[in-house]
Amino acid sequence: MSDSGPADDTPFARLVFELNLISRHFPTTSRRRPGFQLDRSAFLILTRLDLGEPLSLKELSEAFQLDISTINRQVGAMLKQELVERVPDPEGGLARKIRATAEGKAALAADRKHRAEGIGIVVADWDEHDISELSRLMRKFNRSVEQIEHNPWPRPPHTDS
Repeated sequence: MSDSGPADDTPFARLVFELNLISRHFPTTSRRRPGFQLDRSAFLILTRLDLGEPLSLKELSEAFQLDISTINRQVGAMLKQELVERVPDPEGGLARKIRATAEGKAALAADRKHRAEGIGIVVADWDEHDISELSRLMRKFNRSVEQIEHNPWPRPPHTDS
């Protein structure tokens, strides 16, 4: 390593370094990449809504561990774009819930496809075992974070194995 790089070359130090690098590969809200329809917050909120029932602003705030005013602003922008809509609580509660519209679901599906194509290019020459192993380890890492933060994230049934 050079004088400007970390002197620690342990597996843990390499993990920290690689996790820091991975964040540069994903677009931020202000730097959307061509072909994507949704900004980062809309993509994440729609992804969460797609995994279950409609959620209140409070439930979204808790799920993302963000201030309710931040979630309110993000959902407000999504309401204007007709990506989500307010609906009565299916369980009869007073708070209105947020659910994805058909337009929101279509934009999410298009962005997921675009994202999958990009990831597919990256791992095109990987064998199936390596892809499976990376997926398994990333799931393990994410679940450890969720456990520490007491904030589990729902997953589609096929990924719970």
